[in-house]
Amino acid sequence: MSNDILEYHIGDRTFRLDRAKAEQTLSEKKIICGRVTHAFNILPIRYQWAYDLYKTMKNNHWEPEEVEMQKDIEQWRNLHDVKDQERWIIKMAIGYFSCAEGIVGDNIQHVMRELVTASEVKLLLGRHAHEENIHADSLVFMLSSLGIDPHECEAIFEDIPSIRAKNEFIGAISHRLRRDLDLSTTENKQLLAKNAFAFGQCMEGTQFYGLFGMVLALGRRGLFPGICEMFSYTLRDESNHIDVFRNCLIAIRDENPEIWTQDFQDDLVETMKSAVELEKTFIRDCLPLNIVGLKTDDFCQYIDFVADVRLQSVGLPPLHDTPIANPLPWLAEAMDIRREANFFERRVTEYRKGGGLPPVSDDDLA
Repeated sequence: MSNDILEYHIGDRTFRLDRAKAEQTLSEKKIICGRVTHAFNILPIRYQWAYDLYKTMKNNHWEPEEVEMQKDIEQWRNLHDVKDQERWIIKMAIGYFSCAEGIVGDNIQHVMRELVTASEVKLLLGRHAHEENIHADSLVFMLSSLGIDPHECEAIFEDIPSIRAKNEFIGAISHRLRRDLDLSTTENKQLLAKNAFAFGQCMEGTQFYGLFGMVLALGRRGLFPGICEMFSYTLRDESNHIDVFRNCLIAIRDENPEIWTQDFQDDLVETMKSAVELEKTFIRDCLPLNIVGLKTDDFCQYIDFVADVRLQSVGLPPLHDTPIANPLPWLAEAMDIRREANFFERRVTEYRKGGGLPPVSDDDLA
């Protein structure tokens, strides 16, 4: 019997398993344009990073209803201790993210998950989409807890020009790809790679970070602790989502090196540049007036800082010849992108033990 054939004798039955055929099946597994099967079999695993990320994300599971919101409700109703500008930041956060999370989830389910062919990557993307649902659910929980009119949040999403511009920017990239896309062409492979870059590095990896920082800044001052806790959980999830899209992009690039032309790289850099300008306009709408601990120029510079690191993480040049300094060093403890891999490995329960936000100092509030 050939070494490539495994035989099992069970009673009067003989079962022959073709090892060479199984190894051939594994060799045909690719991130895209690989072996297509309707059987969702993740074994044998080729992309171990995908399965490891799936396990990490599953272990980080959380539910909005577990978060105590009584203090937030009391503060929201207190017209003396909480300023309109601070309420505006929360309303913008709920208004923008309530739909932005859905945009990401839709793209994962109807673009990325439909086009990748490796089952373990599909498994990971399914978990990613589930977490976007949790984030959307958390925003409903925030809104209902505070008693905000949902129509007002819908109006924020529909009527604020900077939000419309951001969503049109990312939507145009997503809607060019659907399940019937022919990935045998270099051009279409580039479209998918650009999709992974735009959603991972530009949207979730850069554009989300300005408003995340503002909410966490309010939390450092003792405002809206429940909302801040949920955004901390969401931010931990986002750090994994960035890795999902980054690893997908790198795998597509490595398995299809013909896509990585200079023109394509330049296009990705320009895409990030556009994302940054849109985000800065949005930041100015979220923070039209500087308030204690939050300055518009600082958050705009922080976006420049984040964008350059995102670009370099996928082998692209930064937008700025001179390195951009992080203008908000306190964020290093809460969500600094150079340390998030370690910071966000902490379990959800650790947030409840007082981890997360460092105490505010007089220098930070200057």
